[in-house]
Amino acid sequence: MGMNLMIIKPKVRGFICTTAHPQGCAESVQEQIDYVKQHAGDQQGPKNVLVIGCSTGYGLASRITTAFSFGANTLGVMFEKEPTERKTATAGWYNTRAFEDKAAAAGLYAESLNMDAFSHEAKTAVIEKIKAHMGKVDLVVYSLASPRRKDPDSGEIYSSTLKPVGKEVTRKTLNTDSVQVHDITLPPATEEEIAGTIKVMGGADWELWMDALMQADVLSDQAKTTAYTYIGKSLTMPIYGEATIGKAKEDLDRAAKAITAKLQSGNGGDAYVSVLKAIVTQSSSAIPVMPLYISLLYRVMKDLGTHEGCIEQVNKLMTGELFGQGDLNLDEVGRIRVDLAELTDEVQHRVEALWDQVTTENLYELSDFSGYQKEFFKLFGFGFDGVDYDAETDPIV
Repeated sequence: MGMNLMIIKPKVRGFICTTAHPQGCAESVQEQIDYVKQHAGDQQGPKNVLVIGCSTGYGLASRITTAFSFGANTLGVMFEKEPTERKTATAGWYNTRAFEDKAAAAGLYAESLNMDAFSHEAKTAVIEKIKAHMGKVDLVVYSLASPRRKDPDSGEIYSSTLKPVGKEVTRKTLNTDSVQVHDITLPPATEEEIAGTIKVMGGADWELWMDALMQADVLSDQAKTTAYTYIGKSLTMPIYGEATIGKAKEDLDRAAKAITAKLQSGNGGDAYVSVLKAIVTQSSSAIPVMPLYISLLYRVMKDLGTHEGCIEQVNKLMTGELFGQGDLNLDEVGRIRVDLAELTDEVQHRVEALWDQVTTENLYELSDFSGYQKEFFKLFGFGFDGVDYDAETDPIV
């Protein structure tokens, strides 16, 4: 501590906040831990968990839930910027440091590797850590969000694109920066853009991870793995389902079947795609149409008393589905569904009715955009009651 104290305020550029608050991020992690502890049952769960993409959103929530519901040791992989004396770290860095501190205080092993998860080096480093500290892993959570991926063998860099397939699509969208509701037209993706998106957002890397873990013999008997996805319904369908992301999601389903077959021929085990609801995350804020859809969805689900955030969803997935007492809530493709409250006819009809009416002028009145904005800033550690944001703070944790 000492020479590098600063007052940390949010700085937003486009749909990203370029600063993060260490105490605020710690507060965010603590709130999630408190939720999980309040809702912990006494059922058995995984004891050793690997989370690939562990530092924000659903990945972080998975780490918190398994650690504080089941007392699991956790190893995480992330790709975050460290702090300097003049600049804050990314939120994911502070989240992870806070989580590690709280897990250690609870007597749990918690270590994190700041590496490119797509690389062979990351897979090798993770396997070494598992062998040294965990022995065997019971659950692998795959929760990566990245705009590009470097193929570890060819060195080629693939980029993902958010575009419809086949024909252009015009949809309402919300520019969260200028707070303007306007139409956006997305041109159809080229074959190359579709292929690139599948390479980045499909199941190829998940499969490489599972192959590496199987070959190294670091998975326990009946180990489980899940990758996270979002599907949505008609309003978001042209952006998600009938779009480049939709093609990547089909590849995720393919990978789940392929991984399950390999696990079954080894120590047993299952691979599932888990479908989670739309929430405010660093990823969803970058996708056209989603901030407007989420603002309306939050309004409707809060009105109906069915709203859930990140930690509620993941806690439901872990304690109610993957390690719950009853049968899994699977759809016709075999995916675990935790998003069904979002997709009821009542919710979707209400959202669609508001969608048709919403404009720049009535945005705050018709939607929960103020709730959206609060959630967005909380992702970066801003807006928590217990934090003094006017105090001088050391960005280096």
